[in-house]
Amino acid sequence: MTDLPDATPPGMTEIASAALRVRVADLGAEMQSLTDADGREFLWDGQEAWWSGRAPILFPIVGRAPEDVISVGGAQAEMKQHGFARRAVFDLVEATAQRVVHRLTDSAETRAVYPRAFALTVTHEVTEATLHVSAQVANTGDLDLPFGFGFHPAFRWPLPGAGGAHRLILDNGGEPALARLRDGLLQEARMPSPFRLGQLWLDPALFEADAMIFPEGAGAGLTYRAETGPALRFAFDNAPFLGIWQKPGAPFICIEPWHGMAARQGAGPEIEARPGTVTLAPGDSARFGYSVTIA
Repeated sequence: MTDLPDATPPGMTEIASAALRVRVADLGAEMQSLTDADGREFLWDGQEAWWSGRAPILFPIVGRAPEDVISVGGAQAEMKQHGFARRAVFDLVEATAQRVVHRLTDSAETRAVYPRAFALTVTHEVTEATLHVSAQVANTGDLDLPFGFGFHPAFRWPLPGAGGAHRLILDNGGEPALARLRDGLLQEARMPSPFRLGQLWLDPALFEADAMIFPEGAGAGLTYRAETGPALRFAFDNAPFLGIWQKPGAPFICIEPWHGMAARQGAGPEIEARPGTVTLAPGDSARFGYSVTIA
């Protein structure tokens, strides 16, 4: 029997409300599709010619480490940019019509590069026209657990059905200082904000020097919209840092709430020394999240 063209592929779970349909893969607990009731796709489709990611989960680091090497409790190991969660197969632990939950726990493979016990639980849930994405990191071992965490969703640019120039509008109307990367590592210097009265008009030229990073002052929410057509409204939970990235000229924009950033230029490999690192005592947990509403 042949599957229908819109059948959910193996290793993928679909959840839906009357207004949204979302697909999430077991690989990386990564969202693969976000469509509205009219069938318009808002999530980037992962064309490898540009960037194969769609909405990766960043753990246990955000960004790069010096020489791609991290150190935890004095033990050093190679770790690629953004950590290993995005390349790991999560266990599917719950699936209902509107909610799907995935979990990744430590294994011999993870402990070889990150010698700590953990449970990372990622939940996607739809309520009317809003998608809620949350993550809980729990320390299941008997040693402190240092880590960074981030979301990295990519959305279509231009938005489907939109017309005119696209912009980001901060809820707080702020003009947060800009930080940049050099060779993938965070520069200490802060530059003038590209926001004006809370608004940033998007242009591929903004990303010729890599991602734009806002370590403070971006606030807890923003709107991504064009002059006409639909808008995406974001709210962030326990994610005080904001990254905005596009591969220059690509048809997507990444809106990335983080709790953690790339290592500073000139810093060592210790996770504990990275900006925004969270350290959990044995038995403790921390939650991070964002929501996006199609309006």
